[in-house]
Amino acid sequence: MRLNPDCIRDILLTVESNDFGIHMTLDKLCEKLPNYSRKEIHYCCLKLDQGDLLEVMSLPIMGQPMRDIKTIKDLTFEGHEFLANIKSDNTWNKTKSIAKQVGSYSIYALRDIAGGVISQLVKEHL
Repeated sequence: MRLNPDCIRDILLTVESNDFGIHMTLDKLCEKLPNYSRKEIHYCCLKLDQGDLLEVMSLPIMGQPMRDIKTIKDLTFEGHEFLANIKSDNTWNKTKSIAKQVGSYSIYALRDIAGGVISQLVKEHL
């Protein structure tokens, strides 16, 4: 399955908007993100957890390769940092455009590109 960069961003934005200390279920996240399939959201959450951007409590499912998500706790520090760099639509669109030119939409590539876009914008304002 492919990672959808827009789904990644929307998950991070949605989890960030959740009240402090209140965990979110996968069902609740899916309700808030109707433009994506449950499978796509589930997959992205697991990968965001593996990439240390999202805190997820997951459980193995007997006979299944994918873990079940019991609860989505919060963004990690790295998740907040990454989201801060891609929160602006302008920055996000530039990041995706560069990712397309480079040919990589990996989480690490998106994080590096977004950091570079932000650095360039800061330089332009100094």
